[in-house]
Amino acid sequence: MDRPSWRPRMAEGGELKSMGIVDALEADIRAGRVPPGSRLPPQRAIAKALGVDLTTVTRAFNEARRRGLIDGKVGSGTFVRRLESGGSELFAAPAVDLSLNIPPQPAAAGLRHLIPETIADLLASEQGMLHLRYQESAGSVPDRAAGAIWLGERIGDVKPSSLLLASGAQSALFAVCDCLVRPGETIAAGLVTYPGLTAIAQQRGYVLQPVAMDEDGIIPESFAEHCERAPPKVLYVVPSIDNPTTATLPEARRREIARIAREYRVAIIEDDPYSSLLKDAPASFADLAPELTWHIETLSKCATPALRIAYVLVPSDAQALRLAGVLRAMNLMAPPLNAAVASRWITTGRLDDIRKAIREEATARQAIAQSLLGRFAYQSDPHGHHVWLMMPPYWRAVDLASHAERAGFAVVPSSEFAVSRTHPEAVRISLGVAGDRESLTQALKLLAELLAQPVLPSKAIV
Repeated sequence: MDRPSWRPRMAEGGELKSMGIVDALEADIRAGRVPPGSRLPPQRAIAKALGVDLTTVTRAFNEARRRGLIDGKVGSGTFVRRLESGGSELFAAPAVDLSLNIPPQPAAAGLRHLIPETIADLLASEQGMLHLRYQESAGSVPDRAAGAIWLGERIGDVKPSSLLLASGAQSALFAVCDCLVRPGETIAAGLVTYPGLTAIAQQRGYVLQPVAMDEDGIIPESFAEHCERAPPKVLYVVPSIDNPTTATLPEARRREIARIAREYRVAIIEDDPYSSLLKDAPASFADLAPELTWHIETLSKCATPALRIAYVLVPSDAQALRLAGVLRAMNLMAPPLNAAVASRWITTGRLDDIRKAIREEATARQAIAQSLLGRFAYQSDPHGHHVWLMMPPYWRAVDLASHAERAGFAVVPSSEFAVSRTHPEAVRISLGVAGDRESLTQALKLLAELLAQPVLPSKAIV
């Protein structure tokens, strides 16, 4: 008979909800409130009890494994481990998180040393202390000019006066939506889309309208049908290496979508974190329909999410002022020192070096995924760092994610990206967070073994 289970709660004071969950669990274990051998509730039950998404709980479980707090087997559940006196007992083989979509950080990128060296150099300069002061909500003039150089590689005409800095792409997306959409109005997006948009829609009361997709991304005819019935206020699109499907919209399809948006006066939010990883990206919507497009480009996917810097190119200077007002109300400004680091890397060419190193490492990791998962149906881009894996007929995505968690790694089921109840059975696999290719290989081997088992998930899960 199982011992009493844990009552889910979240410790206060942490910056991340996932850390709040695992800190609370560890405190309860060490206080004796949850004895060794206790079976933990299913992840979905914990997520529902705490009002968080499943990915947050998955990350908490991965951290709990890393601390040596829990253990589990496929089909048996997750249990509290007996702790060694004096501290946590770590696994010999730590859990691998394949759920968090960050770029690989290869040694060739040199970020461990480059970041502190750049900061020290900036602060030692004659104007160094300016980077520690308040700045304009739109970003300083030099930082906007550097952003225009970076975006100018892919977009024809980038005016610094129409470009702003934001504290990451999620902040930028929230602010842009606030400028364009009122509660109750509609945002069209792919049938599966970036969960950050879903979170914003739930928070602000926007209606998400699913647009049909295929292996090339959003289908223009489906978008046109929605526009004919009732034009949405905005079309949201990740045009290159889509999250989660990895599709890159062909240029002809982009032109047709831009034509439809122009005909029905639909604004376009072009969330474009991955195009800089492509060697030859198609024309952006900011080029094809500049009067309609709000282009967001973060450095989180081509360098590091630690910078928390995103560039936003808007249709006009007047709209730039409007967006700056929203950003000012949200978080006052992007972090000035981080922005200065990004500008230095852009102007010296170091950001291009980092991007190339990440692209090469992503290509190597995609080759590993192909060698281990090639017998299954999946989509990927050789320069991207995630995979969209379709389920065999005997698996449901949520069941596979649950079994994967018990086996010591994490993937994200398609339900986390779904705009409607109807969505493909698939999981997103992120290849970047694994510390090295060996640990990634081991996790993908486990995943391949799971996929090959024609189990009945509804009976296997307890």
